[in-house]
Amino acid sequence: MKLISEKLPTRPQNTTFPCAANTQKFTQWKKDNKQDYHDHSKLVEKALQLLKERIRKGDPLARFLRGQLYFEEGWYEEALDQFEEIQESDHQAVYQLGVMYYDGLGTEANPEKGVEYMKKILESPCPKARHLKYAAAYNLGRAFHEGQGVPHNDEEAERLWLFAADNGNPKASVKAQSILGMYYSTKEPKDLEKAFFWHSEACGNGNLESQGALGLMYFYGQGIPQNTDAALQCLRQAANRGNVYAQGHLVEYYYKMKFFTKCVTFSKRISGYDVSYDVPTIAQITDCLPEYITKGIAMASFYYARCLQLGLGVPKDEAEARNYYSKACRLCPALADELYSLVIRQKI
Repeated sequence: MKLISEKLPTRPQNTTFPCAANTQKFTQWKKDNKQDYHDHSKLVEKALQLLKERIRKGDPLARFLRGQLYFEEGWYEEALDQFEEIQESDHQAVYQLGVMYYDGLGTEANPEKGVEYMKKILESPCPKARHLKYAAAYNLGRAFHEGQGVPHNDEEAERLWLFAADNGNPKASVKAQSILGMYYSTKEPKDLEKAFFWHSEACGNGNLESQGALGLMYFYGQGIPQNTDAALQCLRQAANRGNVYAQGHLVEYYYKMKFFTKCVTFSKRISGYDVSYDVPTIAQITDCLPEYITKGIAMASFYYARCLQLGLGVPKDEAEARNYYSKACRLCPALADELYSLVIRQKI
């Protein structure tokens, strides 16, 4: 399971520069509306001018804000230079350097260096680093889980994630709470009660990935008695918020319940996602793992192909069905094989 870094936590007091906020949908703006792109570019240019003036006047925060603006705009080389310039005096810059070196943003990936920056945050006695410690612990846990920059050690990853999750504290790392839910549901032996607990904590703190996971745990009675109504409520809410994996499972539910028109409507839209473009964009906006976004698209593609092949809720089109079967296999071969085996056994 390939994880993603924790985004930079905000300070307890608001220090986010206005034009740098809410940029997750910028890529979609560029795709959908050229005028929005130009308006945004003017806003960024104006922000850089203001920051330059603040730097000239000696504002100690302005250099970091300029680097963060570069980072959020995807200008990673400029961001890296800015953060390296101020790392001795700014813990947030140190945190971002850890993310950038680990993930290879603006530079070649160097997980060892990324780990060292995160350790600096976690071990710092400075009160100004306090709000970064939970996120740094999550990222270090990720490094131990993936065996990148440090030897693979799931026990150490679990210890760090438990620290980062802080018993479900909403001000701690909600991402760590969600990852613990995934970890306990996939490790051997599984501990589904712990998985349910941590997904519940993360969902209660707003995590979209865990909301979809809770829906599936209710649906299949994993770690909790089966409850179809609760399952559908979680899955529908998660799907409405953009969880593609939850959307894929709703498509499967609609197919099995013979709601073919609804199945076709949803599966056609989801299977139309362009994986190379849409998956990274959706992951950025929703903070869901790309692996599960891809699985959701594969599941929708399979069921749309099945409807096309059999003429269920849509005119029969076997040639088009083959295209979507191929897409499902290409995106997630293991899932496609599992679904094909159900077809052969006439389960779907």
